[in-house]
Order: sequence, then C-alpha cells, then structure tokens
Amino acid sequence: MLAALADPELDNGPRTERSATVRLCAVSRKVRPVGELIRFVVSPHGEVVPDIKRKLPGRGLWLSASRQVVAEAVRRHQFARGFKRDVRVAATLAADTERLLASSVAEALAVAAKAGQVVSGFTKVETLLRSGRGHSGVAALIHASDGARDGIRKLDALVEQNAGNQKETKEFPIIAVLTSAELDLALSRANVIHAALLAGPASRTFLSRSLILVRYRLADDDKTAGTVPENSD
Repeated sequence: MLAALADPELDNGPRTERSATVRLCAVSRKVRPVGELIRFVVSPHGEVVPDIKRKLPGRGLWLSASRQVVAEAVRRHQFARGFKRDVRVAATLAADTERLLASSVAEALAVAAKAGQVVSGFTKVETLLRSGRGHSGVAALIHASDGARDGIRKLDALVEQNAGNQKETKEFPIIAVLTSAELDLALSRANVIHAALLAGPASRTFLSRSLILVRYRLADDDKTAGTVPENSD
C-alpha cells in the first residue's frame, strides 16, 4: 500500500506491491489511480526514462499522465529531488514520453490486428457499423488523426445511429490518436484512415493505452493532473 512506503514518491520496483492501485504524483502531490499515471525510472546510465509498461527494474517515480506535468517536473528538477540523486533528464522528456505512448498504442493495435480483431477500410467499417455493433462485435471505431473530415463524419453518424437504436446505450469509443502513417505501420497496409476494433483481449489493451495517450495530451477534464502546489519551487 502507498502508506507503507518509506518514501511515498517512489515505489519499490515493478514486481513489488502488485496490489497497489494508487500512487502519489510527485508534481501535483495528489494520490491518483495508477491508470492515470506514468512511471519513470533511472536507467543504468543515470538517465530518467518513462516506463510505459511499468516493467523496468529499479524504484519508480510516478507522475500524472499529462504532458504539462512531465514538462513541469523537468523544469522543477523534480526527478533529482524524487530519486534523491544526480540524474540526467532530457529537455525533450515530455515529447519523448508522448512518442513512446503513441508507439505503445500502435504496438497494441498491431497485436490486435494479428489476433484478427481489426477491420480496416471505409467500406468494410461502414458495413460492420450498418449491421449494428451489437451483432458485429465492434468494440471501437478508429480514425486517423489526420483523416478527411467527411469520411469521419459519416462513420461517426452511424455510431450515433446505432446508439439511438440500442435499448441500453453505453459510451462507444471513437479513437483518433494515431496518424495515417502510424496506422499504416501498425496494420501493415497503405493509406489506412478508418478501422473497426473488434472485441477481444488485445482490443482491450489497445483501448487502455489509447486512453492514457489521450489523457497525456489533453490532461484531465477536472484539471487536477496539472495542479501544482503554490510553494512547489
């Protein structure tokens, strides 16, 4: 548990305290669910690196999944304070973290595709949505972040139509966090703009990683991720 740690800013490693569900953000000083945080560790060369999958060895320092918070931690030299040692921190750490998060999303999408849980192409996706997502097993709609607005609007309209036809409506994910080039690489196809994610274990991993990336780019709606104590400097 968090309260049992000698230093609440650091964990004891990736393989300890598996039951912990919350951690302390070293910048905002707020306790948050681990799903809303990113773990950082110090490499053998003394460089701070993001542990996107929470598996890297060594003690970890946690920050809210927010580009603003990571940039603030760099500015305030929070990593040296938290790890209580001299560390090297790249000035581009906030951007580097975002790049790694996007790579992890693309990797999860590639795994889902290999598991047969992704259908790509406007016509195929449209056909699935018109059949009703409850029958087709569509778990999410994926758009390239740089895709044409017209195609996106048409498919989004079908999602809304399906939601209106459901007796019990629930939020249906529409994901637009990867560019067309990133989708191409993940799916080993050219010019991918639209895809449908089918239900399954691999699709759940993709959705959870996408959520972290969205949170990182936009921060929380309640703005608590970027809240910094006034006496922090």
